[in-house]
Amino acid sequence: MSAIEEIENVVLGGGEAGKYIAWELAKQGRPVMVIERALVGGSCPNIACLPSKNVIRSAKVADLVRHASSYGIQTTPGATSMEGVRRRKREMVDGMIEIHQKRFAVPNLEFVLGEGRFIAPRTIEVHLAEGGSRTVVGARVFLNLGSHAAIPAITGLAASEPLTHVGALELAHLPSNLIVLGGGYVGVELAQAFQRFGSRVTIVQRGPQLLPREDADVARTVQEIFEQDGIEVILGADTYAVEGRSGDRVRLPLRTAGGERVLEGSDLLVAAGRTPNTRRIGLELAHVELDARGYVKVDDRLQTTAPGVWAMGECAGSPQFTHVAFDDFRVVRDNLAGKPRTTTDRLVPYCAFIDPELGRVGLGELEAQRLGLEVRVVRLAMTSVLRARAIGETRGFMKALIDTKSDRILGFTMLGAGAGEVIAVVQTAMLAGLPCTGLRDAIFTHPTMAEGLNVLFANVPSFQGPS
Repeated sequence: MSAIEEIENVVLGGGEAGKYIAWELAKQGRPVMVIERALVGGSCPNIACLPSKNVIRSAKVADLVRHASSYGIQTTPGATSMEGVRRRKREMVDGMIEIHQKRFAVPNLEFVLGEGRFIAPRTIEVHLAEGGSRTVVGARVFLNLGSHAAIPAITGLAASEPLTHVGALELAHLPSNLIVLGGGYVGVELAQAFQRFGSRVTIVQRGPQLLPREDADVARTVQEIFEQDGIEVILGADTYAVEGRSGDRVRLPLRTAGGERVLEGSDLLVAAGRTPNTRRIGLELAHVELDARGYVKVDDRLQTTAPGVWAMGECAGSPQFTHVAFDDFRVVRDNLAGKPRTTTDRLVPYCAFIDPELGRVGLGELEAQRLGLEVRVVRLAMTSVLRARAIGETRGFMKALIDTKSDRILGFTMLGAGAGEVIAVVQTAMLAGLPCTGLRDAIFTHPTMAEGLNVLFANVPSFQGPS
């Protein structure tokens, strides 16, 4: 074993929360080492959020070209160059890596590429990417381990070498017939993108609806949009075996409510959830406990069961969004500075970047029912939003949940163009405690998508407060 180096702060994993806590500590003049397995800057700028949105944008352009005549533009039919799509994505990623390398090259911070594994409390042995090893012990250790795509235990699935989102974003060829196993956020985003590039796409979903965390009306409308665009959606499907090899030919026997069927395709993409990167790295030797699902046990200040060790981001069971990982960093930063801050009752927005976008903040109807809350529900079709009509993007709707005994907004969902931006308006109102009448009476720029909030909240049934 190499000589033990003592370092005040050690960050295992250089993703969103990890890199920000490292930069903050270094700025304070505190020595810090970041140990990162492979990705400078973490998953988001390399293989996840930003690359996927880059590719989705290319798919949007392909769709606009395909429908150019409906906008009065005459074009010849276009063909997708996946090499070109990949090159555009890689150029963006290379630029992001360069930015991160500069940010890591600051006083008090050492960035180390290598595999880290605990061998004792707060003690990590690092197998360096360049060869050799180092052993470090930190007075404080911050875990930002991330997660990876889960591969379900289906006979033949692993042997078929299926794509995950990582491989899908690196494809240099266009699948002729892509099967997507899983109808969650990643599955629907990539399914739509590849359909727009020109693949024949089938989504196979085990549950009774796409997007299982969403209300039934939302999931149903997304399915209708996908089917209108030529994506086949198979719900309630038990995939019990996979035959063949992705990229060549795959065959999936399915059990469905309508009986047995066999699905054949050229490529298989698995988008069936995430698994935390917490196994086989010696966390038990560090006295860091995991829950039944393999996530690090933390309290509401993100402290683990081991003294002097914190966990942030997906490995800590936080909602799997980069913006939540960033807030995890802020929780840890503030508590280290003696400013109490917790993860309790965070209002977390999110957006699935399908087209039209699906954004939500706060409760959906299903969650409100589970909590036994009485709510007023108001909906507005996107056809009633003048901006949507002007740009020809009228599919979808807005929906809000208003407390029955007050005018407090409990949740907002939008399936429509620009949803990711509009939900921020409603979230701001919710954070400020503004009643729905505040958005009803606000002056929004015309014509914008946010202007639809005037119409939506004007239709809220009368407030039935105390007389």
